[in-house]
Amino acid sequence: MVKIFEQTLSTGWYFKQVDDAEQAWMPVPSIPSVVHQDLLANGEIPDPFIGFNELRTDWVGERAWVYRRSFQSPPIHPNAVVDLLFDGLDTFAKVKLDGTTVLESDNMFLSHRLNVTDFLKAQKQHVLEIEIDSALIRARKIKDSHPHHRWVGYNGEMARLGVRKAQYHWGWDWGPLLMTAGIWRPVRLEMYSIRVDDICVETQLSKDHQAVTVMASAQMTGDSPAVYKAVFSLSLMGHEMESKIVSIDTNGNAKADIDIVNPQLWWPNGYGPQTLYEISVCVTKDGEAFHQVSKKIGIRTAEVVQELDKHGKSFLFRINGVDIFCGGSCWIPADSFLPSITKDRYRQWIELMAAGRQVMIRVWGGGIYEDDSFYDACDEYGIMVWQDFMFGCGNYPAWPAMLDSIRKEATYNVRRLRHHPAIVILAGNNEDYQVQEQEGLTYDFEDKNRDNWLKSDFPARYIYEELLPTVIREECPWVFYHPGSPWGDGKPTSDPTVGDLHQWNVWHGTQEKYQIFEQLGGRFNSEFGMEAFPHLETVNYFVKDEIDRFPQSHIMDFHNKAAGHERRIATYVEENLRTSTDLQTYIHLTQVVQAETMLYAYRSWRRQWGDNRRCGGALVWQLNDCWPAISWAIVDYFLRPKPAYYAIARALTPVAVGVEREHHDWSVSHARPPKTIKYNLWVASSLQTEVVATVELRFISISTGSEICQSRTNRGIHVMPNGTTDIILDGIIDCVAYPEAHVLAARLWIGDRIVSRDIDWPQPYKYLDLTHRGLEINESVRTDDERIIVISAKKPVKCLVFEARDGVSLSDSALDIVPGDDQTVTITGLNASDEALGWKFLGQ
Repeated sequence: MVKIFEQTLSTGWYFKQVDDAEQAWMPVPSIPSVVHQDLLANGEIPDPFIGFNELRTDWVGERAWVYRRSFQSPPIHPNAVVDLLFDGLDTFAKVKLDGTTVLESDNMFLSHRLNVTDFLKAQKQHVLEIEIDSALIRARKIKDSHPHHRWVGYNGEMARLGVRKAQYHWGWDWGPLLMTAGIWRPVRLEMYSIRVDDICVETQLSKDHQAVTVMASAQMTGDSPAVYKAVFSLSLMGHEMESKIVSIDTNGNAKADIDIVNPQLWWPNGYGPQTLYEISVCVTKDGEAFHQVSKKIGIRTAEVVQELDKHGKSFLFRINGVDIFCGGSCWIPADSFLPSITKDRYRQWIELMAAGRQVMIRVWGGGIYEDDSFYDACDEYGIMVWQDFMFGCGNYPAWPAMLDSIRKEATYNVRRLRHHPAIVILAGNNEDYQVQEQEGLTYDFEDKNRDNWLKSDFPARYIYEELLPTVIREECPWVFYHPGSPWGDGKPTSDPTVGDLHQWNVWHGTQEKYQIFEQLGGRFNSEFGMEAFPHLETVNYFVKDEIDRFPQSHIMDFHNKAAGHERRIATYVEENLRTSTDLQTYIHLTQVVQAETMLYAYRSWRRQWGDNRRCGGALVWQLNDCWPAISWAIVDYFLRPKPAYYAIARALTPVAVGVEREHHDWSVSHARPPKTIKYNLWVASSLQTEVVATVELRFISISTGSEICQSRTNRGIHVMPNGTTDIILDGIIDCVAYPEAHVLAARLWIGDRIVSRDIDWPQPYKYLDLTHRGLEINESVRTDDERIIVISAKKPVKCLVFEARDGVSLSDSALDIVPGDDQTVTITGLNASDEALGWKFLGQ
């Protein structure tokens, strides 16, 4: 018998084109990788992220590639098994060991474990070779061989629907067409007599949260498992709380229940600590340990509450009995070349979310089931995960071989992810029911005959309403399943009274004004967005020639994949702001529009949370980019937050004041000003206890900075916990008596500390003269790597944005400043000798 032994196979690889006998083998820096990374490292292609280089690398995805390395057999114990493991192959891969085919794979989302003991008994150099065919060419052949399927959808080539590969690799409306191939996750050898194959953990928490039963089971594989014992142990912060030694049955199964009193719970970001316990299973014999596997778990309850009410049917998340307003973001893969995303880079993304007071991230269905380190970070920072299965924007086929592959894919990934406390919902797809509606595909919600589904022109219904829920019932019945996003009990996906909603009538669709987002929401707004340019530093990365550095250059348009983006960006900028052709100013203008859009959305929908949970959450499309681009991302590819990131963070302050005047549609009224206008003032709270607050509202002239009428101060306000407290409803501004354009500036104190501000501006900004603001930025404190600056102004300032600089972080940015209310910003990462950050505001 032998204890488990692992040997990574990350180095020593070479690669070349399959059909090029003249080409020399090129070295691979390291595995995991994809062929684009390896070609770039060998100087064979230019950086696809720069300029038009994406076009110069199209040929890469049309070729087949072969990877090869040799290795020496490890000494093998007579009773040992040696497995060859592939955590991920992208995508059509044929694996040969010493010339013998041992695996043919066609699903990027699966891992593979191969018993190669007989091969490696010969103590010699072995040759491992992996041929990877072009997914693009194979997909087209698959499509051609199934002419009766309706190959419809949007984004990318529709042949993608027949291949289990990350769909965004076919190009999307925010990402390039970079058809990758390679060994995209680790490869290793594993030798053992017996091993722990899998752990499943379910927790049952008492209603009063004072006791929990941790029910753990494990599957062992290897030599006569019944002669071994399994040791289950539960630890907290390195301290073992309890352990149990149990028998293993002849099938390799072992179970143990561990009871805890007064457990420490796992909470979402901002609601409590993210306590993580560790459950471990060790397989032993005669006191000797042979293999141990550990997983971090959290003790919590998670519900999706769907109850009939005056607004329709609710859709909200309840964690440990507490209703959570889910302010957060949607997530796409953070790179076109997935192996380049390091554990640290994943952590930086999730740290940004937590610092921005977000509580939920939606892993979108056209990308990947993310790396373990992504979910680990979400667990540790309290970011709840809405996890889509990998189907996006199309009518997916469902022939038997495809269903078998999907079932394996779903089972593997559910087992891999089910222990994470952050994962609170699994959803069948992204927008596939919208494709069904738009293409007129057959869908009768009342027809429950599964055979009919498979015979229809929308066979994917079987995947979302039969196959996936069956896998979840078998593998993790405690996780809520939602057939798609958006989805609402079989009703039209645009129905705002049920389920979740993708609200794209701002930007796409009818291109409504962002100022009316309050009227456009549903019970849970799981997608909405507004495009903006990234920071100038990011633009300069992909635009190398000065002649191309203007807003409408060919390269700029090439790095914005959204159809019609020219008209849409121009529409929203032109409607709201004074335009400019200066690149830096134009970047700022688009960012102002995006930030304002997010403010109106999050501020309004969070207010609705207090109205019988009318809105259960808001997830902006999107948090991130997969390459340097102009897109809907609120943080660009290089982790540089755009102003919208800060606007969202302020709207999600635990106790947030909100002020907003009713929308006066200047385009419909032919720019005639109103005679009176209503406004509302309120406080939104996510705290679980009541607090007493003071709220002040000032009316400040934009042209002079003076108060045009007496301010209003409300003291001793008892702020409703986890809800909304209205301070002024339908307040009236007499525009005849007070015609001067002015802001409504609100501040909220708890005790003697200002905890929230909000400023409502007359719309549109293009009518306002925002020059000559009397802005002052003074440094008050400096340490070795931290500066605290104080910002003041003589007249109201809109969207003061500080320069983005790598390694430098800001406590706040994209600020509105009014006279008499100085604000402070902490800047970290600047050395004493570094220049101060540059800045820009609207009208500068």
